[in-house]
Amino acid sequence: MTSAIEPHKARRLYLLLRDQISSGRLANGARLPGEPALAAEHGLSRATVRRALDLLASEGLVRKRAGSGTFVQCAAGSRPVVADLPNLLSGLIAMGRATGVRLLAFEYAPAPAPIAEALVLAPGERVQRSVRVRLIDGQPFSYLTTHVPERVGLSYSEGDLAATPLLELMERSGVTAARATQAISATLAGPEAAEALDLDLGSALIALTRVVYDPSGRGVEHLHALYRPDRYAFQMDLVRTGDAGQRRWAPASPRSLKPGLKPEPGVRPVRHAPHRRPTP
Repeated sequence: MTSAIEPHKARRLYLLLRDQISSGRLANGARLPGEPALAAEHGLSRATVRRALDLLASEGLVRKRAGSGTFVQCAAGSRPVVADLPNLLSGLIAMGRATGVRLLAFEYAPAPAPIAEALVLAPGERVQRSVRVRLIDGQPFSYLTTHVPERVGLSYSEGDLAATPLLELMERSGVTAARATQAISATLAGPEAAEALDLDLGSALIALTRVVYDPSGRGVEHLHALYRPDRYAFQMDLVRTGDAGQRRWAPASPRSLKPGLKPEPGVRPVRHAPHRRPTP
């Protein structure tokens, strides 16, 4: 009689092994224990263990060799994209050119109340809503829902948005991005985001909400972005500032990180592997 696969237990083992691989505790090329050994160690059925290993293989983190076993495989595609947190806006156009995009939705509609308030819209002013998925090396890493005022959106077409970074389109139309506010949190994948990002329903995601304003204070873009945490991460360079006794960590400016100047220990986050640096 074949043992039933236990989805939650399979995912738990998958996450455990995945963490060991990403942290380097299981090195590239290392051979994993066999299915019987893993099943005995974790109190699982072999079918459940096999499901966990299949999940790792689907992400390119392990490779099964007939007659030899399962081996760790740290493929370049599994390394996270890392974005510079203080300079997200400055790299938007470069990111758009370095990654692929799928346009899932494009429409004009009345602005939902929270969007209208955030963008400081006039009563009854409509917005252009678009939904895009960004990909790196053919793999989806972000699910982006953007609202821009209709007056801005009319300056480009659906085809333009599918081929050109949004900020570049806005700048071509004469819009100036002067400042922005943004918040980062965690959330769970709903049905649409899970499907677009090739994840299970309820998977953990990084959530970013950003509102961009022009010099007059009018909102020109509202972005709600969801990122796969295994394919996307934020980093911030920090420096120590202030007088003795009142020292604190502060975001580093480009000038504070001059050639030959090394940040103090702990400034840079741990990096598992070389990576690219596109932003949302």
